[in-house]
Amino acid sequence: MTQATFVERRTAAWNELDSLLARASRGGVRRLQAEQVEAIGRLYRAATSDLAYASGRGYDARLIVYLNRLVARAHAYVYRGAAVTGRERVVEFYARTFPREFRRSFGFFAICAAITVAAAVVAYVLVRTHPGTAYSLLPSAIVPDQIKRSLHDSNFAFDPSASPAMSSMIITNNVKVAIYAFAGCATLGLFTLWIIFFNGLMLGALGALFTNAGFGPDFWATVAPHGVIELTAIQIAGAAGLLITAGILAPGRLRRRDAIAAAARRAGVLIAGVASMLLVAGTIEGFFSPLRLPASDRIAFGAATAVLLVLYFGFAGRTEVTTTRGI
Repeated sequence: MTQATFVERRTAAWNELDSLLARASRGGVRRLQAEQVEAIGRLYRAATSDLAYASGRGYDARLIVYLNRLVARAHAYVYRGAAVTGRERVVEFYARTFPREFRRSFGFFAICAAITVAAAVVAYVLVRTHPGTAYSLLPSAIVPDQIKRSLHDSNFAFDPSASPAMSSMIITNNVKVAIYAFAGCATLGLFTLWIIFFNGLMLGALGALFTNAGFGPDFWATVAPHGVIELTAIQIAGAAGLLITAGILAPGRLRRRDAIAAAARRAGVLIAGVASMLLVAGTIEGFFSPLRLPASDRIAFGAATAVLLVLYFGFAGRTEVTTTRGI
């Protein structure tokens, strides 16, 4: 694209952003309507991309200086609004930023979720039909000694709901997997995909092991209260890793370093949300799981968390917040 064509196509958006910034500088952000506040954020992101594109194509220095100043002016309102308090930023993050980024990155999340489900189903079927397969699918440290004994002694009794170690083992493993899934972007996503796949194998194989030993319902009841949130968090962490990988492998019209930086900012939103989800799951594990409620109650609790997650990620942030205190 020639510089003349680029300027012709983008000038209207630059002028609109300049006009909104002028209004904000005269009367403050509070004087703007909610849709105008949102427009500043949207036009700022577009101007940032325009600046990166113009710089990458080596366009006239005066154009780049103009865009640089425009972006800098908008940045002050988007990220450094003095009127926005810390509490409001937290509310903004959970009410809009996190769920919106989740929907924007849903394709990567869907890839991770599909891999997890497929691996879990395959492992479950294999171990149910061939119990000895568990020893080749799972590390020896993962297969509980009690279950090993139950495979060989039908009179051995084991109650997973009476063992806090079981839930602790699962939540500790899931936190590690979430960290590894995100860090896997350093291997161009290969380790991310592998750890997501392997975690699905572990889930399916463990479920089958407990089912073979006669404790299937209690196993799933033990996992359900905190497991739904944890497993969702793992898929989101994997999505964050794949998002950065996409910035590396497919930068599009941006320079690769600019694409990586943009992807890293988006991934940072997802990881901040993942950390909060794991904190909630840990709280449930610490206060709810020790109650040792009936299996039906624990499964119902897990189902309720699933419904809440669907509602949150599906609908939060779709309507504008009627505030003009910041962007």
